[in-house]
Amino acid sequence: MPVFITGASSGLGAALARHYAAQGQTLGLLARRADRLHRLAASLPGQHHVYAVDVCDRDALHAAAHHFQAQVGFVDTVIASAGISAGTLTECEDDFAVFSSIMQTNVNATVSSFEPFVAEMKARQAGTLVGIASVAGVRGLPGAGAYSASKAAVATYCESLRLELKPHKVSVVTIAPGYIKTEMTAHNPYAMPFLMEADAFARRAAKAIAGARSYVVIPWQMGVVAKVMRLLPDWLYDRLAVNAPRKPRRSER
Repeated sequence: MPVFITGASSGLGAALARHYAAQGQTLGLLARRADRLHRLAASLPGQHHVYAVDVCDRDALHAAAHHFQAQVGFVDTVIASAGISAGTLTECEDDFAVFSSIMQTNVNATVSSFEPFVAEMKARQAGTLVGIASVAGVRGLPGAGAYSASKAAVATYCESLRLELKPHKVSVVTIAPGYIKTEMTAHNPYAMPFLMEADAFARRAAKAIAGARSYVVIPWQMGVVAKVMRLLPDWLYDRLAVNAPRKPRRSER
């Protein structure tokens, strides 16, 4: 069962790579940091294909995907796990570039990651596409407009795609992580409830993917939090969240 993973050099992508390699799967590992990507591949059991590509370079991403398909045949699972995060404030005009890069990496690159695989999956009536959303996308968080918006967009996009591909027996799985211990969350200067190790996350995510779950929050405790957040009326959510701790802006790290 070949698996293509973007954002594979660190964080959730690397944890998923370790999990699937341990299961004997052949991997296509794509990320922009070549040195880290090659170190990861060298540490994994089996032979894998490495692509040092920025997911925002759509042509290069597609070329890597097509090369992997040519090498391994049908790609059963595609996981678009590349993502970036930073605090953003609309009044800070310098943050517009940060906002744009977050949307490009988290949303547009998810689409670009799936594009090369859809036609063959439809033809074979098989396969799974996996998008990584976030609990941060359930409701808007102060100081995280770009990140919250991008992850809400991923969830909604994947839902639309799931409905489009359901008649063709292609699964679309949305994984919404809570706080997972990675380099990304290491920048958060506040308490992170139910913080989970990345490898534990990968095991649970792989189980959800194998079960073709439409949407799952990991860990489950954050799923309860997400459900409560969805149900709160705006006036109450505003009162509770207005002073929530904020992600640092890039200039504040």
